[in-house]
Amino acid sequence: MTNNKPLDLICLGRAAVDLYGEQIGSRLEDMSSFAKYLGGSSGNIAYGAARMGLKSAMLTRVGDEHMGRFVREELARAGVDTSHVVTDPHRLTGLVILGIKDRETFPLIFYRHDCADMAIDPSDFSPGFIGSSKALLITGTHFSTEQTYTTSKTAIEYAKSAGTKVILDIDYRPVLWGLTGLGDGETRFISNEGVTRHLQTIIPELDLIVGTEEEIHIAGGSTDTIAALKTIRSLTSATIVLKLGAQGCTVLDGKIPDTENEFEVHSGVRVDVLNVLGAGDAFMSGFLRGWLREESHAKSCAYANACGALVVSRHGCAPAIPSAEELDDYLSRAESIRFPDKDARLNYLHRVTTQRSNQSWQDLCILAFDHRKQLFDMAREVGADPERIKYLKQLLVKATKQGASMIGSSQVGVLIDDTYGQDALNDVTGQGWWIGRPVEQPSSRAIEFEGGQSIAAKLQNWPKEHIVKCLIFYHPDDEISLRLTQERRVIKLFQACCQTGHEFLLELIPPRDMPLSDDVYINAMKRFLNLGVFPDWWKLPPQSKTGWQRITDLINDRSPHCRGVVMLGLDAPAEELQKGFSDSAGFSVCKGFAVGRTIFSEPSRQWLRREIGDKEFIDAIVSNYLELVSYWKARNSDN
Repeated sequence: MTNNKPLDLICLGRAAVDLYGEQIGSRLEDMSSFAKYLGGSSGNIAYGAARMGLKSAMLTRVGDEHMGRFVREELARAGVDTSHVVTDPHRLTGLVILGIKDRETFPLIFYRHDCADMAIDPSDFSPGFIGSSKALLITGTHFSTEQTYTTSKTAIEYAKSAGTKVILDIDYRPVLWGLTGLGDGETRFISNEGVTRHLQTIIPELDLIVGTEEEIHIAGGSTDTIAALKTIRSLTSATIVLKLGAQGCTVLDGKIPDTENEFEVHSGVRVDVLNVLGAGDAFMSGFLRGWLREESHAKSCAYANACGALVVSRHGCAPAIPSAEELDDYLSRAESIRFPDKDARLNYLHRVTTQRSNQSWQDLCILAFDHRKQLFDMAREVGADPERIKYLKQLLVKATKQGASMIGSSQVGVLIDDTYGQDALNDVTGQGWWIGRPVEQPSSRAIEFEGGQSIAAKLQNWPKEHIVKCLIFYHPDDEISLRLTQERRVIKLFQACCQTGHEFLLELIPPRDMPLSDDVYINAMKRFLNLGVFPDWWKLPPQSKTGWQRITDLINDRSPHCRGVVMLGLDAPAEELQKGFSDSAGFSVCKGFAVGRTIFSEPSRQWLRREIGDKEFIDAIVSNYLELVSYWKARNSDN
């Protein structure tokens, strides 16, 4: 393997969108909702390889439309180089509709007529790009038409000239070779001499071939596995990886044995199967983690089998592929995990290492105006129509946008409710801001959720970028029945966030009538961690330096994937918050502030009284916001 190359892997081939039926056991005809995921074998492998820590790139085409942008953004989010994902102005991105009927039945329909990735052309890449990678992987579908065959052969020629290894994932789908009805995407094998002859024209150029027994049969031209393997070996000295399903796999270098009993089988771990779709792409991602780093076949196969096992226990293809950290944790205790989808630690690692945004939040200046009761009471107090609060929150968004343009390298964020702030939320969603959104009924103790107790159903309708914020008035010394009720509801909310993929922020405020000390916060945080609740974010009042040190130590020790803490204001004067900001200096776990009433209370009161207009209101908010930002930025210089 040539190691002095910037890329580990280039994947040429299918990149599409999978629409996965969510009702397990239903016919496709009866599906009522679908989850949208990245799809396409090559796309899945590039995505999975990036999750394995490899430097992968995608070489394909997508349509100039929403699904094409989704494919590009999902690949980039995983760390895939998308510089050669070409936008085709004339074709649509391919779609696949899939379902899970039972353990053996996985209906799927390919919508790929003249789709974008099948129009890939030699002009889409250069010899230098292909030569920049240790390996080039092509999937079998991209040899099925004259256009894709010519393009793939050109890429192989560039690879051979540059010392780049060439990999074939046979990925045999008879429907994509025109051998079945258009609706029969589920059939995995139909013997066809034409397909065999076609594949055998490229086999001599390969360094690694990976396939199931059926795929080896089509490549070798025989339904006798040994005979097929010997035919392939007569054409190439490439390493052959034969996938054996639940048994595991075998790796064949050199002479092919005369019987399958002579195979050295690298066994996989046994799991209950939910969904076999995508398992092969995960297998390949895991295998390449070892092979491209020149690890032993045994190690590479362990990665591959474990990746496949995890994916067959989950919904979806690409999103089910584990991260390297998750995979290593699984391998360390795989024999004891029969149900990976139910293992709390694996689910946690999968969530925090693959499902969260890769946005780095380090210096957050958040304007919090998710207040409902306070603004309602204010409107009533000054004789204003509470309906005006909705427009007020849109003005607050305008003020935040104006303020954001003046805060330099700091990052902007908002906390907005959907009771009065739905229009405001719509205004900011999709702009890359930090966005928090509350779920608690204001002032409820024990905590109640807005919209009733079906919290997971509520969150399912939220954009994924909205962070679920829950404020709980909590004290470790609360009366026992109250404390247990609160804890059960927070556990339920955290589980709902894990189910929907939203980040979770837990805001802790001790009741005013309870004793207060640094111990209250650290003990409350420990209690929730002990209950298996691992918030992505904490929102806490200002802490002493001792308190920040204890919180830092706790998070580093017990919850290292936690995003951090944002500091709340509790309507304190700006000068008082300045002291709190100063005490947080030097503690990187404190990511910023999330303050509201200190900034907006008096201007809002004046606006609701109609003492000031929209412009004056916005100007006042911007001025107050920038004052707090200046205190935040100055905290390090004060210490």
